[in-house]
Amino acid sequence: MKYSDEQLVERFLGGEEKALGALVEKYLKPLYNFAYQLTRDQGAAEDVVQETFVKVWKNLPAFDSGKKFSTWAYAIAKNTAYDFLKKKKSVSFAAFEKEDGENMLENICDENVLYSEALWQKIDNEKDAQAFLDTLAPQIKTILLLHHQQGFALTEIAEIMGHSPNTVKSKYRRAILSLRKSISAKNALSKA
Repeated sequence: MKYSDEQLVERFLGGEEKALGALVEKYLKPLYNFAYQLTRDQGAAEDVVQETFVKVWKNLPAFDSGKKFSTWAYAIAKNTAYDFLKKKKSVSFAAFEKEDGENMLENICDENVLYSEALWQKIDNEKDAQAFLDTLAPQIKTILLLHHQQGFALTEIAEIMGHSPNTVKSKYRRAILSLRKSISAKNALSKA
């Protein structure tokens, strides 16, 4: 019988150790891929995932059963990866802080931009996608990875990121506009 994440959490909290093993098995690879995309370091990604599962194990008794386990686990992985990046100091601390004076127009959702799957597909290969992602601030990169590679809805990403849905939509919109410019510039260069 296949159990949902929430059922596995319940079973683990009820004393069934194997239930946690099933959660680890289910999320090990996706969380590793997510951590690797954020850190671009295999050893760091392994450490991030290991630390994520230790935090999951320690905090599972406090898990809010009204929430989705996956969003909770990805939030822990995101925070752990950000901690690694801050320690490494490869990214300025300002990139992690909430933007001050955010323009209210930025928070208005442009529905046309949210339907960007076709635009995302225009990236020719994984190398081009990674080159584009590496130009982005960690929070923007995280939103794109969670949406396009991990399949989370923007509302779920807002929960993972600890931001309002409008803030996530705004950051997503800016990332897609940047992607559009990047693709246009690449196409102009290839035609020249």
